[in-house]
Order: sequence, then C-alpha cells, then structure tokens
Amino acid sequence: MFNQRSDKIELLRIAEAVATEKSIDKEIILTSMESAIQKAAKTKFGFNNDIRAIIDRESGDINLHKVLKVVQSPENFDTEISLERASEKENQKNIKIGDEIFEKLPPVDFGRIAAQIARQVITQNVRAAERERQYNDFIGKKEGILSGIVKRLEYGNLIIDLNKAEAIIKKEELIPREILKTGDRVKAYCYDVVRENKGQQIFLSRAHEKFMERLFFQEVPEIYDGIIEIKSSARDPGSRAKICVSSKDSSIDPVGACVGMRGSRVQSVVNELHGEKIDIVHWSEDPAALVVSALAPAEIQKVIIDDQNRRIEVILTEENLSKAIGRRGQNVRLASKLIDYEIDILTENEETERRQMEFKDKTEIFIKNLEVDETLGQLLVAEGFSSIEEIHQASAEDILKIEGIDSNTAKELKERAEEALKKEKENISKKLKELGVEDALINLKGLTPGMLVTLGEKKINTLKDFAELSSDELIGSYDEKKGKKFRIKGFLEEFALARSEADELIMNARNSVFN
Repeated sequence: MFNQRSDKIELLRIAEAVATEKSIDKEIILTSMESAIQKAAKTKFGFNNDIRAIIDRESGDINLHKVLKVVQSPENFDTEISLERASEKENQKNIKIGDEIFEKLPPVDFGRIAAQIARQVITQNVRAAERERQYNDFIGKKEGILSGIVKRLEYGNLIIDLNKAEAIIKKEELIPREILKTGDRVKAYCYDVVRENKGQQIFLSRAHEKFMERLFFQEVPEIYDGIIEIKSSARDPGSRAKICVSSKDSSIDPVGACVGMRGSRVQSVVNELHGEKIDIVHWSEDPAALVVSALAPAEIQKVIIDDQNRRIEVILTEENLSKAIGRRGQNVRLASKLIDYEIDILTENEETERRQMEFKDKTEIFIKNLEVDETLGQLLVAEGFSSIEEIHQASAEDILKIEGIDSNTAKELKERAEEALKKEKENISKKLKELGVEDALINLKGLTPGMLVTLGEKKINTLKDFAELSSDELIGSYDEKKGKKFRIKGFLEEFALARSEADELIMNARNSVFN
C-alpha cells in the first residue's frame, strides 16, 4: 500500500472504502495511515529520528520529513539542531529557539517488515476508532429498547447479535420460564453500556421495570407525545406487573389509552412479556386514592396514612383480604413498590383488636404511674390523652373539661404526672450512666431521654459516634436487591423522626465535634 510507485489515488480510495465499511471518519483512517508510514519509515531511517508523514488529501502524495528541533546546544543530533546551523540550512534569519526544521526525505520502497508494521498500526487504530464509534453509538441508546438475534448461550446467559456489536442478557435478567434459542429475534431494555479495552459491554434486560415502560412508550402514541406520563412501575417478571399513569390532558383517560381499543395496546405488551398480567393504575396526588387503585380489585374500607414514615394502613373486610394481599403477597408487594409506601393490611377485626390493645396499654400506663383506678385511666385515654407527658403539659382547665373530674382531682393528676416524670428521669439518668453515654451526647439539643437510652443500647455512646451516623441510619431507609425492595431499620425509627429533624441533629453533632 505504501510503495511510492503505487497509484496515489488508490490510497485515498482505500481510506474511503475502509471508512465506509467501518462507519468511521475518513480522516481517522488517513491519520492512522500517516502513523503507520512514520513507524515503517523509521525502520529505514533509524528509530532515533523524529519522522513525520503527510498524505496529501487531494492528490494522495506521501511526503516524508525528518523533524529537528532548534536548540541552543544540541545533545541529540538525530532530533535537535543548533540555531546557527538551522539558519544556514533554511537560509532564514528569523528562525528562533524552539522552532522545528523539516528535512525532506527521499521516497523509499518499504520492505516487507516495514509494510507489515504499517498494516498492524492501521489495523489497531481502525479497531480503536471502531470501538469508540460503537461505544458512542450505544451509549446514546442506553435506557432504550434494542433488538437483535440470539447468537449463542453461555452459562445460561444469552449473547445477542446487534448487527455491528454484541450484547449480553444475563440469566437473572431474563423472564422466568421463557425459552429463547439460537436464531430467535429478541427485544430487550439496554440498562448499561460499559467501556472496556476490548470494546464496549452492552447489558440488556427483559426483566427490568423499564422494559415494560419502554414497550408502552412504543405502543401508546400519547406516551410518546408526552400527553400521558408513566409515573412508576413494578414487576414480578413473567407473572404480574403494575404501571401507574397520568394524563396532562383532562380529556384523555390515561388508563383507557394504555389499554387501547379492545385491549390491543396492552395485549401487545403482554405478548412481548411472555403473558405477564399487567394492572394499569390511574395516578393520584392523594396517597389514599392511589393505594385504593393500586390494590384493586380489593375493596378498601379505610386508609390511615403516615406521611412521615411513608407507611399506609389499609383496613378491609375479611372477604377482601386475600384479594389485597394476592398470591404469596404479590399484589400488596407490587402496590407498595408502585406507590413507594410501606403498606400494612388489616382486617376490620384486626384493627379493632389492635385499637383495643392500644387502649388497654395506655390505660395500664396511667394506672401504674398516676396511681388511678381503671375507670379513671380509661376515661383519660378516651379523652385523647396517650402519655404521662401529655397529662403534665395539659392545663388544669383542659383536664377539668373531662366529665366527672373536679379541680382537686385535676390538680392531683398533674402533681402525680410531674412526680412520675421526675422518677422516670432519675431512672433514665441511672440507665445512661450504666450504658456509658457521655454528657456531651446527653446535652445534644433534640435528643430525648428515650432516644439516648436506645442509642446507648446500640453502643452509640459519644457525640463523635453520633456525628458519624447518617440520616438513613437514624430513621431507616429502603434498599433494593435483584429488583426486590426491603426496609433497613433505623436506630431511632420508633421515635418517628422526620428526615429534616435527623439531618439537623447530625449536623449539630458534627459542628460540635469537628469545629
């Protein structure tokens, strides 16, 4: 290819052909050829020389030059030249230190070894450019659906031929019980593209929630146009899924649009997902309305929302219990993931029993700590008092509003509440001392005695220990593994701290320790 006697135009044609075949820039091919010619030329003129090759982009002429840098006192005469000699050689007076002198080299007929080296350089550069082009192509297709042919199976994983590249669907990213064989055409969601030395790694999934979402994106024009928005989704691949949608146009029913005429749109998605049953849920800003839709076909009697801890209690009849929970808890699990709330399901009888138990527990606390009889204890609970602290903080007038309680009884209740809290405080102080909780942590504003005991029991005894915690460690968090969401319990979860309160406590501790 690099024989100076060869057709020069043919050189440009070869570059054009390779660029077209590999879908890379022609300039990259020509630059690779120049690098290859330079490396091959060094086998003729010496590897110590700095040789530049330039291919004329119009004529195909190959120009070889030896490059010499102008220096004050040359040390390497293969690559350096003095200012005086450079001025004589170029016959110019404006040459200065740091300039480069180009000495034209005669055309040579490269030998077999030099030509082989050149071919290797071009091949390496073209492959590198091709890998970069493929990576750039596929990184733009990340989070989209790709289609290819099953090329082979490797240890349960599928290798997919995408025409100009290969992708992998790992065993756990396949739909359970789905049988795919070599030669089958398959669609999958591209969830990651990783750059590697040998080329990009393209990871596909048919089990990902986003695969179902992208299928709806393809099947429902209103989603493609942005009129309908997919809010969230949850899947048990191959079994059941839920998808939550809302419409920006009040005249368009998002659920009906996703179902399609006679179910045609949703059925296309179901067929691609190997018969997976799909529940389409109408989005609502109201968590209560949303959970009712998400748990369909179960009929809900009552919903109790705890926004602070993102928990929802659902009360229903015994007949609706199995519908709400679903086979092996599938329906409630998917609904919980869909709306991002923990869902506790109780029957009416269970709720009644629980409330009775709470009533009894609170009554016993008053009987024990305020030394009142059962009737008065029950009366206090029935009037909305749930702790000794609330009795202590209440005014005498508030307590006098309870039918059957006179001023003396109200005064006595407040005095006993104060005494009980004082005794409790002494017991907690003793407990904290036994646990080894330091004063600096005890004095941190915002931590209650109960919180301090809990922290001490968890071996968090110093202000520094507390400062090194995260908010998630205090209030709890959710994590996900293999598509399944699970709760990580926080040290102070039982005290129902808001995230902002946890953040403030930790920042105050850090300011005290590190400033």
